[in-house]
Formats: sequence, structure tokens, C-alpha cells
Amino acid sequence: MENGAGGILSKTGVVAALGVMSGTSLDGVDAAMLYTDGHEISRFGAVAYRSYSATERAVVAAGLGKWSGPEVLAATQVIEHAHLEVLKPFEGAELIGFHGQTLAHAPRIHGTLQVGDGAMLAAALDTPVVWDFRSADVAMGGEGAPLAPFFHFACARHIGAEGPVVFLNLGGVGNLTWVNPQADAPETEGALLAFDTGPANAPLNDLLQARLGIPFDEGGKIAAKGEVEHGALELFLAEPYFARIPPKSLDRNDFAEMVALVSELSDADAAATLTAMCAAGVAEAMQHCPTPPSRVLVTGGGRHNPVLMQMLSVSLDCPVAPVEDVGLNGDMLEAQAFAYLAVRVARGLPTSCPGTTGVRAAVGGGTLSRP
Repeated sequence: MENGAGGILSKTGVVAALGVMSGTSLDGVDAAMLYTDGHEISRFGAVAYRSYSATERAVVAAGLGKWSGPEVLAATQVIEHAHLEVLKPFEGAELIGFHGQTLAHAPRIHGTLQVGDGAMLAAALDTPVVWDFRSADVAMGGEGAPLAPFFHFACARHIGAEGPVVFLNLGGVGNLTWVNPQADAPETEGALLAFDTGPANAPLNDLLQARLGIPFDEGGKIAAKGEVEHGALELFLAEPYFARIPPKSLDRNDFAEMVALVSELSDADAAATLTAMCAAGVAEAMQHCPTPPSRVLVTGGGRHNPVLMQMLSVSLDCPVAPVEDVGLNGDMLEAQAFAYLAVRVARGLPTSCPGTTGVRAAVGGGTLSRP
């Protein structure tokens, strides 16, 4: 491993970058190697996953929505320990892209908080680490999210997409990226439009954890037995968020009242209704696309839910498929994205632009910490 970032900054060729991501669904830590020059994807490398224990998940969940205090400190310790565990076995990484864990996100009020100390990781792993990816974007008036779109642009090129395509990430919160792969670069005007579609897995996961003590609806089995409560769905779609013009972003708990809307329903009907809310949010979001995409490629945990995928297929006007259909890894796409973004930060390239976060001009976020 390299003891500094000088070689990366001066080099023009391919970098072995290791990205690591812990998302709002609070399932665990994804890590993935990516070989890239910060523009094109050369190849994909090894991947790893480290799940959170029930105790760890509870500690991190207790810090959600908080900006400081003992719960934040406790969550930070869990995050740093878990990330060190998943990163240590990797060999050959020249650079690490460390997202950390988002505990709070309110760009128009307080900013954005991702816990985890990248400088500590750099010292512990003897490898340069890029971290704190979102703060610079927020400081320049951006939403600070989503940040994967620049990587989605590279993915669209990598799979040989000729016309517009949408990448739909269904984690705790849903977000989509509309990509025009014919654009010169991701920051070019008209290349990208990205924004959060609404809640995805988080409300359903929280409901099932509270009611049944299970972390998620495996295979959509619970939702498949239920009926959608259309009154609750209509109330959900009346939320002002859906009428806002993108770019726009959400905090994990911005739609916490969704669970209240289904509180009187059976487990199955509640699960079916929350799943339908996720799909309906995506259908609303698709109306903002500059031109209709040729297809929607789904990444994140939601693609494993056949009930959700069927709802999307029925409500959208184009083919819907998991990203595996084009040779990508939907479990690791976000970790790969932060490997890609780390190389861009190290080389002084932008990581977000007006079309992805609403930031005033293309900006390169991230702090580079050397060992």
C-alpha cells in the first residue's frame, strides 16, 4: 500500500481504489475494489460485506437524526470498528473512499453529518483516505446528495448505453439518476439529473423491526399477502415533496409519518402499502426525467423484493430490470461509487454539479487524509 497520495495525484493512469459504504438501511458495510482513472471504469475488483449485529444496528439507529451527543459518539465507534474490520483484509489498495454513516441530513438548515474519522482510518490502514464527501457541496448551496450519479455516468458508458438510461437505487431512501451517455462529461449541462424519489426500504424495515423483530421483508413475502390501503397511499402522494422540482434530497426519517398512516393495518396490509408507497414515489419522480429513458436499472436492496419490482414494472412506461442484467453488482454499486469518487477527489475532478445536487457550480467534495 502507498504511504501518501502524491503518486495518485500525479499519475494519469488507472488507480486501485477501495470504496466503502454504509447506507441508510443500516444492514451493514459494503466494500469494493475498483480500477479507474477517475473517468472510465477499467475493471471491477474484489468485494466484501460485513453485516451489523442487532446490537450494533440499534446503537447506530439511536444516533439517527442527531447532530451531537452520546448517541452520536456511540454510533461513531460502531461505524469505525465495523469499517476497519471489513477494510483490513484487502490488499493492493492505493486509495480508499470512505463514505461514513449518515446520521442527519438537513442541507438547508444544519448541513449534513456522516460519522467516522477518515484520518483515523488512513493511519490505521497506512493508506490515503478520501472522506467527508458531502460537506463541500452543501457549503456551496447543494443538497449534498445523491453523490453516486457521476459514477452512474461512468457505468452507462461502461455498459455501452447509447440513449438515456435511469439508475434507480432503492436503499433506505430511493434515488434516481437519469443519464445521457452521449454527453462529453458528467458535469456537462444535460448529462445528468439526479434526486431522491422518496422513502424506499427504511419505513418498511422499521415497521417490521418494531412489529415482528425482523430487519426486512425477505423476498416480499409479507407484502405479497397483503392489500394496499389506497387512502393511505393518496395521503402519502399529497406530500409537497413530490411537487418540488429536482434536484432535491431527503433525510432517512423525513417520511416517518408513513408508518403512522399504516399503524391500524395488519402486518401484511401495512407491508403492501409501504411497498406501494415506494413504487408510487418512483413513478412520480420519473415525470421529471428530461426525456423518457430506454430502461430503468435497479440497484440497492429493493431490487430483491419481487413485489416492489412488479409494482414498478406496472407503473413505469419502460422496461425495469436489476442492474445485474447489464453485468453490474447491485449490492456493491454504491461502494464502487465512492471508490470512483475518491479518485476524482484526489485528482481535483468534480464529484457533483447543478444537475445532481443543485449546487451552484460543479464541485469536487471530499477531504484527503494521508497516513
